[in-house]
Amino acid sequence: MEHDTEPSRPDTKIAVLLRDDLLGWQALNVTAFLVSGLTAADPDRIGEPYLDADGTEYLPMLGQPVLVLQGGKEVVTAAHTRALTRGLRITVFTADLFTTGNDRDNRAAVRAVPRDHLDLVGLGVHGPRNAVDKILKGARMHP
Repeated sequence: MEHDTEPSRPDTKIAVLLRDDLLGWQALNVTAFLVSGLTAADPDRIGEPYLDADGTEYLPMLGQPVLVLQGGKEVVTAAHTRALTRGLRITVFTADLFTTGNDRDNRAAVRAVPRDHLDLVGLGVHGPRNAVDKILKGARMHP
């Protein structure tokens, strides 16, 4: 019998914080983009491939859950500041990215705006559980 030696509860947390005024399709799109950046930053976050009972292989996914939270513009802005102050690398999605159609234009849109003036609609963060909890203070679970 195989025994899984992975910890049952990771000591880190992955979370996405969305602004609470997004349309449904926007929230889903922003979440996908933000998680892709967190995954690309550390491929070790990826688990093993999945197999069904017939042996069909499926692509691996993140090895831990992703919490999705929401808050007003001020909550997202404060979380951005707290994450940067704590030295955590984050992913960001700004309102301008809804008007672009490719990665080059997305990066140019973010690059054109000073950090304190970004119109943030979401951010993704990975880090120690307690640090992520402090960064997301004031946010609530997304419905």
